[in-house]
Amino acid sequence: MANFYIDNEALKLHLNHPMMKKIVELKERNFADADKFDYAPQNFEDAMDSYDRVLDIVGEICGDIIAENAEDVDHNGPRVENSRVIYADGTKKNLDACRKAGLMGMSMPRRLGGLNFPITPYIMAADMVSRADAGFENLWGLQDCAETIYEFADEAQKEKYIPRVCAGETMSMDLTEPDAGSDLQSVMLKASQKEDGSWVLNGVKRFITNGDSDIHLVLARSEEGTKDGRGLSMFIYDKRNGGVNVRRIENKMGIKGSPTCELVYKDAPCELVGSRKLGLIKYVMALMNGARLGIAAQSVGISEHAYREALQYAKERKQFGKAIIEFPAVAEILSLMKAKLDASRTLLYACSRFVDMYKIYDDIAKERKLDVEEKKEAKFYSRLADAFTPLAKGMTSEFCNQNAYDCIQIHGGSGFMKDYACEQIYRDARITSIYEGTTQLQVVAAIRHVTTGTYLDWIKSEAEKQVVAEDENVKATLNFMTQQYADAVEAVNGVDDPKFHDFMARRLVEMAGYIVMGYLMLDDTQRDASFRKSLHVFVNYGKAEVAKHADFIGNFRPEEIKDYLYN
Repeated sequence: MANFYIDNEALKLHLNHPMMKKIVELKERNFADADKFDYAPQNFEDAMDSYDRVLDIVGEICGDIIAENAEDVDHNGPRVENSRVIYADGTKKNLDACRKAGLMGMSMPRRLGGLNFPITPYIMAADMVSRADAGFENLWGLQDCAETIYEFADEAQKEKYIPRVCAGETMSMDLTEPDAGSDLQSVMLKASQKEDGSWVLNGVKRFITNGDSDIHLVLARSEEGTKDGRGLSMFIYDKRNGGVNVRRIENKMGIKGSPTCELVYKDAPCELVGSRKLGLIKYVMALMNGARLGIAAQSVGISEHAYREALQYAKERKQFGKAIIEFPAVAEILSLMKAKLDASRTLLYACSRFVDMYKIYDDIAKERKLDVEEKKEAKFYSRLADAFTPLAKGMTSEFCNQNAYDCIQIHGGSGFMKDYACEQIYRDARITSIYEGTTQLQVVAAIRHVTTGTYLDWIKSEAEKQVVAEDENVKATLNFMTQQYADAVEAVNGVDDPKFHDFMARRLVEMAGYIVMGYLMLDDTQRDASFRKSLHVFVNYGKAEVAKHADFIGNFRPEEIKDYLYN
């Protein structure tokens, strides 16, 4: 009996982070639901026990059901019959298990049928589901689209749709089109308002994850004559009403259990969400930030799977009379894989806690006016969430791909065969740095927090914390890296050339990422000494990477940029 929660002590460490006390008390409104719902917690300890018990259930389902079905789902995948998606048998079993366990709508309020969990334990569940089967996470994890309905839809729409999600109906976000991938301003799916005030959709969407879902959030052009983001609105489409057919399922490299669909809308009835013209500017931006946090969780889960497969193989595989883990060249790869995994996970959960704080305050603000201190704190965490989300998505997905690569390398020729799980891990990992915004787009989102000092301010606040004597050298190294980073930012800002700034952005964001992750791991180590080895490995690795970027920036002549650009 495998349990992906019990066998991973790192999850409990992050679940019990000191910030969780405030998050829980705010989320539970000082436990006001205790007298209304028999499953609502009475106090903080009761709430934490509830999260622990539910995550234990998630871990058991992941280990005993989802992971066991993963290979079969990867081989068979979904299919299209009569313009409808038919899931693989294993996917059906996975969804049925999650529905029966009440694992849908985890973060939704109890009054709408949810568990009222903070984002952080929900993301932990996503972490485990992704380790079991990354493709299934794309179906189960899309329940977080309900967050957008909860945040922006009217009360009638909330009461109509959210209980259905909590009961187990699936969701999708229909954004991209054949000519509008990352450039969502180019979306042309047409939303037309009829004389009775109702809306219908006409056009085509492509690359839609779980595109034959029960409830869709759709970005469409509602304003005649517009060509940019100001003409786009957000709509809810209910599959029960008909009007959308699946033209085909994409034949993908990986995450094969997740049907990626091309959809045809023909007079499909829909409902406007919120206000017209804010579909991309406000609603999709919020939706995408949630999705990016979900992909970061998926990346961490895949990294976990890759590391465990590589470690087990290295212990069992013998060459020249001994297990290959005893060879320094192999041991070094495994140590760095583990360090990248631990660094990815600590960044993921730091980000999820910041998201929890600002979202909870946003929700409270709908009920009552925030006081001065609450407004200040809400603004502080909103900024951190905005800064850490692209950093988390970008860094964890890149490390995920690197760990998948190294997993195959540890297996050698065997890793190239379908006999071992690492072959599927490698294929599944590749998409993480592409969808919901490529790594390059995460740099675009993150760079303003480099230039405005968000990362540096946070780093300086972490540097003020006390550490045990054993970690003083690591802290000194991080301080040195921070100075290199600050000097590099100053050097880039000193050049009056937007193209030069764009060219150097990736290096600056990566430098910030290594330092941020290093300080987070340092903090983890103060609470659990078992992270010390990973801390040392990662900071040594990060030190070399920061020095490399600092050297490139410090010795690069701005006029050389013409050699790298095509315009």
